[in-house]
Amino acid sequence: MSTLDQFESAFRSASKDTFTWAPPTIRKIMVVTDLDADASARFQAELERFLIGVVDPGQGADAAPQWRLVIGDDYALISELHRLVEDWAPDLVCTYRNLHSSAWTLEFSLGEFVDVLTQATPAPILLAPHPKLLNAAAHALRNTDVVMAMTDHLTGSERLINFAAAMTQAKGELWLTHVEDELAFTRLMEAISKIPQIETDVARTLIRAKLLAQPTDYVDACRAVIATHRPGLDVRPLIVMGQHLSTYRQLVRDHEVDLLVMDTKDDDQLAMHGMAYPIAVELRDIPLLLL
Repeated sequence: MSTLDQFESAFRSASKDTFTWAPPTIRKIMVVTDLDADASARFQAELERFLIGVVDPGQGADAAPQWRLVIGDDYALISELHRLVEDWAPDLVCTYRNLHSSAWTLEFSLGEFVDVLTQATPAPILLAPHPKLLNAAAHALRNTDVVMAMTDHLTGSERLINFAAAMTQAKGELWLTHVEDELAFTRLMEAISKIPQIETDVARTLIRAKLLAQPTDYVDACRAVIATHRPGLDVRPLIVMGQHLSTYRQLVRDHEVDLLVMDTKDDDQLAMHGMAYPIAVELRDIPLLLL
């Protein structure tokens, strides 16, 4: 390696991403159900208890968000629901998986209404377990004292982290989680092992360390900034290498996460981003915030 290449590598290694505090403003919340008026009101009341102190952090009536309840009789088609959301322009939409679907007992989809809401509306979607699900987590919809932001590319994910921090209640735990794809790393190392000019063991050690160091450094930057604005939050890093779906599932279980926050939109495709859809399908027993 030339001296210039060494200098450039050292410069890039020293350069670290920064984090900007920009919490979301949540002033309008729409609750969407397929239930009758009484059952819908109970679901909204459960959500209000779940989010108390988060969307209305004790700052008086002027800071309290406006809630709107949309029940099953208010729409029949996806296009009608989409229009209701567009016209009211909420900052947060709350609903549950398999909305307006008899497939809620199955484990294979979110339902077509939820699919459209997550991808065709700009508002984040708070997706609760189905109201009829009997095996929801015991802590589901109780509070948000354990929140996890999860991605395979944590560095630069400012919106994800700001939302996750905003949804964590005072003195709660915020896990900033990055799962590096172990299968992709293995394939890379297999290719490198076939290049005689590269010492495989050294490359494996250095590449692995660098892949995990970048998100670790970013979490340190996030923690420093968040501490100045939300000093009561316990911001914790969780940087691992694993197989995405199984690792995500295990981390959520191990830490008894109350709310999992994920990015779902991708500018390059209409479908849900990356691993977000399979994770959302499988994690049926806790609330998810889909951005």
